[in-house]
Amino acid sequence: MLFNSFEFLLFYILVVALFFALPAQRRWMLLLGASYLFYMSWKVEYVVLIVAVTLINYVTALGMERIRGIGARRALLTVGIGSSLSMLFTYKYLDFFSGNIQQAFRIIDIDTTLPVFEFILPLGISFYTFQALGYAVDVYRGQIRAERHLGIFALYVSFFPQLVAGPIERSYNLIPQFRRATRLEPSRIATGLRLILWGLFKKVVVADTLATAVDSVYASPEAYSGPYLLLATVFFSIQIYCDFSGYSDMAIGTARIMGYDLMTNFSRPYFAATVSEFWRRWHISLSTWFRDYIYMPLGGKRVSRASWIRNILVVFLLSGAWHGANWTFIAWGAIHGLSMILSRFTQPARNILASRSGLASLPRLHHALQVLFVCCVAGAAWTFFRAQSIEEAVSIIARFSDFEGSHISTLWSLGLSRFRLATAFASIVLLFTVEWIQENKPDSILRLWQKRPFRWFCYLALFHTIVDFGIFGHMEFIYFQF
Repeated sequence: MLFNSFEFLLFYILVVALFFALPAQRRWMLLLGASYLFYMSWKVEYVVLIVAVTLINYVTALGMERIRGIGARRALLTVGIGSSLSMLFTYKYLDFFSGNIQQAFRIIDIDTTLPVFEFILPLGISFYTFQALGYAVDVYRGQIRAERHLGIFALYVSFFPQLVAGPIERSYNLIPQFRRATRLEPSRIATGLRLILWGLFKKVVVADTLATAVDSVYASPEAYSGPYLLLATVFFSIQIYCDFSGYSDMAIGTARIMGYDLMTNFSRPYFAATVSEFWRRWHISLSTWFRDYIYMPLGGKRVSRASWIRNILVVFLLSGAWHGANWTFIAWGAIHGLSMILSRFTQPARNILASRSGLASLPRLHHALQVLFVCCVAGAAWTFFRAQSIEEAVSIIARFSDFEGSHISTLWSLGLSRFRLATAFASIVLLFTVEWIQENKPDSILRLWQKRPFRWFCYLALFHTIVDFGIFGHMEFIYFQF
């Protein structure tokens, strides 16, 4: 049941109607049942995994609160984390490790055959597992009390707006909201619908249009010259952003209408001037999760230079592995980690260069060049993320400057008609124009936005753009595979 489907629209309208018709103290039952039904619409039996993760962390948290000894509490937390991660490992990484071990054996001439299980990856397993683990760690640290109400905690783990692709919510933000009586508020309906509308535009107009060209090129990159490989990579950078942030916008919007506030997950990442700023703007719920539960416990930046480098690499390699069981994802994480390390160590030299070249006296140009550089780093990393292998990604990047055989006619082999290609470019311009306005907040636009007729004109124009140019082919969200 996809957010961009008619089935979800009917499901959501029914849930909201019943939600506000029920007494406040009974609404958690409806939401829990609706969340499990939402998840089971993909694969019924995998709801057992959510139930298992829920029970493991519920019991772990209660046990840690009843035990006084720090050693016993740490041991119980270790068992709880290990139990949850074992399921994630089995379904997501077991075949990856089995295949790599078998390949290593062959290199040293050991002939052995390890089993291949080929499990179907459960939707959102990384998201709800990390959400539950964060709760257990917070209880261990004494930051929150263990939740006694099993139904409320189960709802926290499985809340359907953010169940399969986040944001990865913190327990101290979401659980108290489930105990709060909410009512149907016009302001919440307006902001929620605005987010849903903008998220739909990103998904069905921008991301799904670009997907056709990206899939065509990356299915057989050897058939395309450098400019089209580069164009497909730029398209993918925008596609994955619009696909994922579009889902987040719709998740936040659907929750907001019911009276719940989810955390912001994206904040215009392609306007970042440094790699570290990019990660303060991209997938914020995951980057802050790694910061709070991995990076800071390792010592953060209050350590020696060597230890800080280790901490950064650990976080980004884990982040890459979190995205999938493939060396391409680990390479993607490594690129971002190394870029952040190099950025820190070259900062003094770059400041001197900017000063001596005169760029420092041209702050807007300097900032624009910094943003362009970060986009290039991110684009190079996205090549590994999208490619089927590290070798293929390296080959694609190496051929970016190869113009041999480049003809304008190749554009029509990307799977997009002239009309769809024009739609793609126009939607990209609209997307980044709106984000530039959000980033810079020019007074003239803000004054215009205060006028109700102008706002309604924009809403209606956006709605018609979605209806007229959107692709409603039940294309899944990219991050469902994670």
